[in-house]
Amino acid sequence: MVNQETLQQLANQLEGEFHTDNTQRTLYATDASAYREMPLAVAVPKSVNDLKRLIAFAREHGTSLIPRTAGTSLAGQVVGSGIVVDVSKYFTKILELNEQERWVRVQPGVVRDELNLFLKPYGLYFGPETSTANRAMIGGMVGNNSCGSNSVVYRSTREHLLSVKALLSDGSEAEFGEVRTSEFDRLIDAGTQKNGSASLLDKIYLKTNEILSSPDNQTEIRRQFPKRSIERRNTGYALDELLETAPFTEGADAFNFCKLIAGSEGTLCFLTEIKLNVVPLPPKESGKVCIHCHSVDEALRANLIALKYQPTAVELIDHYILDCTKDNILYRQYRFFVQGDPGAILVAELGSDDRDEIAGRAAAMEVELREAGLGYHYPVIYGEDGKKIWALRKAGLGLLGNMPGDEKAVAVIEDTAVDVHDLPDYIRDFNEILHKYGMSSVHYAHAGSGELHLRPIINLKTEEGHQQYRIIAEEIARLVKKYDGSLSGEHGDGRLRGEFIPQMVGPKNYELMREVKQTWDPYGIFNPGKIVETPPMDTFLRYQAGQQTPEFKTFFRFHDQSILQHAEQCNGSGDCRKTHLSGGTMCPSYMATRNEKETTRGRANILREMLTLSPKENRFDNKEIKEVYDLCLACKGCKAECPSNVDVAKLKMEFLQHYQDANGVPFRSRLVANFASLSGLASWVPWAYNAVLGTESLRRVANRVIGFHPDRTMPLLHSTTLRKWVKSLESGATVKSGKAHSSKVYLFCDEFTNFNDVEVGKKAVLLLKKLGYEVIIPEHGESGRAALSKGLLRQAKRLAEKNVRMLKDLITIETPLVGIEPSAILTFRDEYPDLVDESLLPHARRIAESALTFEEFIAREIDKGAIPKSAFTTEKRLIKLHGHCQQKAVSSLVPSKKMLSLPENYTVQLIPSGCCGMAGSFGYEAEHYDVSMKIGELVLFPTVRQQPDDVIVAAAGTSCRHQIKDGTGRKAKHPAEILYEALVTQE
Repeated sequence: MVNQETLQQLANQLEGEFHTDNTQRTLYATDASAYREMPLAVAVPKSVNDLKRLIAFAREHGTSLIPRTAGTSLAGQVVGSGIVVDVSKYFTKILELNEQERWVRVQPGVVRDELNLFLKPYGLYFGPETSTANRAMIGGMVGNNSCGSNSVVYRSTREHLLSVKALLSDGSEAEFGEVRTSEFDRLIDAGTQKNGSASLLDKIYLKTNEILSSPDNQTEIRRQFPKRSIERRNTGYALDELLETAPFTEGADAFNFCKLIAGSEGTLCFLTEIKLNVVPLPPKESGKVCIHCHSVDEALRANLIALKYQPTAVELIDHYILDCTKDNILYRQYRFFVQGDPGAILVAELGSDDRDEIAGRAAAMEVELREAGLGYHYPVIYGEDGKKIWALRKAGLGLLGNMPGDEKAVAVIEDTAVDVHDLPDYIRDFNEILHKYGMSSVHYAHAGSGELHLRPIINLKTEEGHQQYRIIAEEIARLVKKYDGSLSGEHGDGRLRGEFIPQMVGPKNYELMREVKQTWDPYGIFNPGKIVETPPMDTFLRYQAGQQTPEFKTFFRFHDQSILQHAEQCNGSGDCRKTHLSGGTMCPSYMATRNEKETTRGRANILREMLTLSPKENRFDNKEIKEVYDLCLACKGCKAECPSNVDVAKLKMEFLQHYQDANGVPFRSRLVANFASLSGLASWVPWAYNAVLGTESLRRVANRVIGFHPDRTMPLLHSTTLRKWVKSLESGATVKSGKAHSSKVYLFCDEFTNFNDVEVGKKAVLLLKKLGYEVIIPEHGESGRAALSKGLLRQAKRLAEKNVRMLKDLITIETPLVGIEPSAILTFRDEYPDLVDESLLPHARRIAESALTFEEFIAREIDKGAIPKSAFTTEKRLIKLHGHCQQKAVSSLVPSKKMLSLPENYTVQLIPSGCCGMAGSFGYEAEHYDVSMKIGELVLFPTVRQQPDDVIVAAAGTSCRHQIKDGTGRKAKHPAEILYEALVTQE
């Protein structure tokens, strides 16, 4: 047993990070599978020397190392009781590119899509594309021998793996690559002559030669391994692949241990460098033929016809996936091509540099499908819309987590692969087995390669669910063997399928695999319990049989489920681990720190663990949850971008209220939550307030007292409030649009615009008046945004209910409530319906439908023809637009772009930034300031700094504008200001 003192000694020797605390160990106890086991520790190494120290430690103390990159494995490959070694943070360098020979050398933590961003200017491309490609790392792709949707063209990672540098279990360094027969023979002779002095590397070559030279072994391997016509074969160690090389097979490719290492799941050695074959970029054009079918069986028969037309991918999406997209904020926008209610859609991608050639093949395919009576609708989707089709398909894994309640689509038999011509019969047999047990399954993914992801719907919290988990695994293993298929097509064996490998390849071949493991890893330190010697597949599960789902009284509604079930929607697919290079908002603090603790997944996992296992009466009273949620900016990116719709901002707000009930509300949190009332008091003497916070030395002192960072500037008060100014405003001349429109606008005077950004509010009001609208600020209270951000939900609930009561008889679709500050007005749409009392819920929902951002209102009026271009300048201007996080999540930036493009020669370009890093008070707070600025430096600040002075920087959020000012010295404008200043005639 390794004690804490020994672990601390190891930590002191490492350059990187080493964690033994319960929080970090809990975060690494799971991956994207159904498994959970608490590791001994978590290491985040910085160098090869760190890895050598870890290997020596594991060998000396009888523990193990579990290599991990993005942790998206589906068979429990990175779950174990040893030391999890996370190389995703520091082993991220692209080391060398050879354009002429078309290869690239990388460290294992390089993200697949980011590698292709690097390669694109050279006209090169790394082919295998997993559905997790925007966060999957090359080391993990090698470990699992990943394939992806385009494997009909690019096959698997194994076919592109040229060589690797690795550390063996004795700590020695080795390089594995192509070995010609003469060199192989020399290595065997040299190793044989050494007798007792042979190195570990010598022993590896000698044992491999012994195994594969045996005629009996050769016969048994060729007889028992999956059909070679199956492109996706990942069952056990790939002895069948090594056998089909010279010197064991005459005229075959040269021997290369990379064929064995690919798919070995980190059980043989620890990779430090990876050399990959790269290929020319795919064709410039691609068209997705979306074949709408009445059933999965019909789609699989259509698949055999589609394959005749040289597709680059053929993917299946069944009705379960399609149904999940209906309620997902982001993915329901991608259903534009769906007609009717298909039982399945088969997407055949055709590639070419000539779109007409694609259209011809698609038309011929449709004719043949119609003649065969297969399908009923065959749209062909091109360009950016085509990318949405793939995004919809790739979201399948995460979307399945949306199923309400404890029944989930479980990854138990989802990776089976058969010959593509056997697929229709195999799936029919598969479904008959499920029906026998009264079960159904999700079907999706790689029809073109003979592999569908099949997920039966099981409640693993019940005894019956555990029995179903095992029974189905056993039944389908027998079925796969009947078709000479591979139990694992691309996701690996891990803990899930290792138990069945003897059945799949025969006991003799399994013993050969055990010999391979023993030879490579005689100390048993590399990821034990995977592929061979695995524990029973129904042990170490995330959910225990008979596990109860505790009920919690919450302030927010979580609809058809509890707060715990909402957190459990996260299945670990890791969409939240993408970096700023992949775009999107989720999760800004992870993008800055690259720590698992700062992912949506990490936050869902810690809440799930503590709410399930805590012995406390108030299970939210937990410092571990508080620690993990500390850097959540409540940006709302996860609400839209997480395929499982895990709304961590909402979870954080709920958690904080319960935690503060037990531990009290911090002084700073009370100040922030009561910003509006405090600003109201200060507005009587704005000169005094501004004298303090507008003077650097005094501001720095005041910031320290409050708990804000001394370098952070503070928003000052205007000499008046927007409410006072509007009351004093006389009616002015208006610009006649020539079109009738509803002339009344109810403006929500949010607390930020009312006290600080009054000039923005003035221009918004003047713009509306100039365009012929009567502007009315109705009686209402503050939005409650600040109280929500600090988890003061009782206070926020009172404010929400007050506003709903005051506005319920006033606001309608025809007379909407229009807001200038996105975070304030979108509170009506986002949080109010989940917060107000049941009696007010219908009113809250009606107001939510009629609560519009300023940009949404203007865009709506533009669509009506109520606002003419002639009212605006024809001057040419370029606008760089940064989107507000909550606006991107709950609304859209399309209205902003439409509004700012109204002047004839205004060009609007979106800054590909996620969160600005300010997020309300987050960026002001002393302990968060550095992370806040680091987030800004990812994309936003550099982009703004690069802009010439005549480029307009636009940002709707008050926090965003303040962050841009502090980070770049540049003044950003609200879209309302920009459009007002573009008027031909201003007051």
